[in-house]
Amino acid sequence: MHVRALDLIDTVLDPGSFTAWADPLPEPAGIEPRYAEELRAAREKTGLEESLVTGEGRIHGRRVAVAACEFAFLAGSIGVAAAERLVRAVERATAERLPLVASPTSGGTRMQEGTVAFLQMVKISAAVAAHKAAGLPYLVYLRHPTTGGVFASWGSLGHVTAAQPGALIGFLGPRVFEALNGEPFPTGVQVAENLYEHGLLDAVVPPGQLREIVGKVFAVLGPDDDPDDTPPPAPASAAATAPAPAAPVEPAPFPDTPAWHSVQRSRDPERPGLRTLLRHGAQSVTPLRGTGEGESEPSLRLALARFAGPGSAGRPCVVLGQDRTRQSEYGPFGPAGLRQARRGMRLAAELGLPLVTVVDTAGAALSADAEQGGLAGEIARCLAELVMLPAPTVCLLLGQGAGGGALALLPADRVLCAQHGWLSPLPPEGASALLFRSTDRAPEIADRQGIRAADLLAHGIVDRIIPELPDAAAEPESFVRRVAATLEHELTALQADTPEDRMHRRLARYRNLGLPEV
Repeated sequence: MHVRALDLIDTVLDPGSFTAWADPLPEPAGIEPRYAEELRAAREKTGLEESLVTGEGRIHGRRVAVAACEFAFLAGSIGVAAAERLVRAVERATAERLPLVASPTSGGTRMQEGTVAFLQMVKISAAVAAHKAAGLPYLVYLRHPTTGGVFASWGSLGHVTAAQPGALIGFLGPRVFEALNGEPFPTGVQVAENLYEHGLLDAVVPPGQLREIVGKVFAVLGPDDDPDDTPPPAPASAAATAPAPAAPVEPAPFPDTPAWHSVQRSRDPERPGLRTLLRHGAQSVTPLRGTGEGESEPSLRLALARFAGPGSAGRPCVVLGQDRTRQSEYGPFGPAGLRQARRGMRLAAELGLPLVTVVDTAGAALSADAEQGGLAGEIARCLAELVMLPAPTVCLLLGQGAGGGALALLPADRVLCAQHGWLSPLPPEGASALLFRSTDRAPEIADRQGIRAADLLAHGIVDRIIPELPDAAAEPESFVRRVAATLEHELTALQADTPEDRMHRRLARYRNLGLPEV
C-alpha cells in the first residue's frame, strides 16, 4: 500500500521531465550515535539523502513543482533537514510562479530531533501560506499513512486535496492513542474514505488517476498560454489580456408571461440545474467537497471549471451553487452549505480567479438544527464576504430563488437570470400564507411582488436575461450551452476592469438599489 516518492513522481509527471532540486542540506547538530546510524541505514536503504524528494517537471507540458515524502526513510518523518528542503522548494516554486503538487506520507515529526523538529511545521506552514497568497495553486495528495504534525500543517492546506484509497490519515497516530489510552482507536475514522464523507477531502483516487486530476485542476488554475522556461505571469494578468467574446444574441422582447408561469416552470423536474450546466456547458470540471473543516453539504456544489462558448478555450473560475437535484434527494441546505460556499469565496480570492455563484433553491433548511447551527449568521457572513470579495463575481439566477438561502449567493458584479428564474423573500405560497392565511393566492402574490426575470431587470437587480426557447426543460443542452457562452462573455469583460473599479461599481450598485434615480 506504500507508494514510493519517485514512483509517484514518475506516474504524475510527463515521462522524463523530472529534475530533482538537491540543494545541500544542514546536518542536525549534536545527534546521538544511534540516530546517526539510523540516518545512514535509511540513506542506504532508499538511495535518498532525506525523507523528502523535491524538484520540478511537467504535466501535459505545464511546468510544475513537486514535493513528495518517502515513507521508507524513517517513516517519512520530518526533521530540520527535511523541513529545510521542503521550505526551499516551496519558496522556489513561489519565486518562479510554479504551481506546487505536494504528497505527504509520514509518521509526523522526527522524534529523534525533539521539539526543534516539531517547530519546523510552523515555517513550513508559513511558506505554504506565502505561496497561496501569491495566487499560486497548491495541490495535496495524501498517501498512506499521513499522521501527526505533517497532516496538521502542509498536509491540510491544499486548495484541492485528494488521498490514496484506504490511506490512514489523522492527527493522532493509532499507536500513540492506544499507548496513552489503553485501547485501540475507533476503527474506520482515520481512513481516507471517511474523511471524504466528512468534507475534509475533495477526492479519493489511486495514484494512477492523480495525473488526470492534477491536469484538470491546472487547466483551470494555470495560465492560458503554453508554459516555457520563463516564469509565467499571474493567472489574472493572463486572463485580463485576452479579447472578450462577442455578446450573446438575445431575442427581444421576451413574452410577457405571468410570474406564476415562471414559478411553475422553474419547478419542473426535467429543468436543467447546476449539474447539467457543469456537464454540458463547462470544461475541465474538478468537483470539490465540503468545508475542509469537517462538514459536507450535498445540496451545495463547489467546483473549479471553465465556461466556454462554441470554439472557445473558455474562462476559468470557481463555481459554487445550489444543486436542485441534490436538494430534492437530501433536502434543503443548512449552515454547513453556506460554510462550504464561503470556502469557495476564499478559493477565488486566494487564486485570483473569478467566482460564479448559481442560485436555484426553494429555500434553506427550516429546522431547529439549522437555527442552532447558525444559519442566520452564515447567511450574513456570506453576504458580507461576497459583496467585499476582491475577485470578479457573477451570479446566475438559474431557477428558483426563495428566501435568505438564495440571497446569500446573490451579490455580484454582474447578475444573470434565466428567463423563468425568479427571486423572492419567500416562496409565493409562503408569502400568501403570511398575508392571507392561505396558499391559494400564491399566483396573485407572485405577480404583485415583482419576482420574475423581467421585473428584476427593470429594477436593476439583474443585468441580463438568458432566453429559454420556450423553456429550459424543453431544450436542456442548448439552454446550458447558451448559459455557458453568456458566462464566458461576462467573465471576460470583468477581467478587463481593475479591481478598484469593480469594487467601486459593486458597492455603488447595492448602496443605491431601490432608491429613485437622481
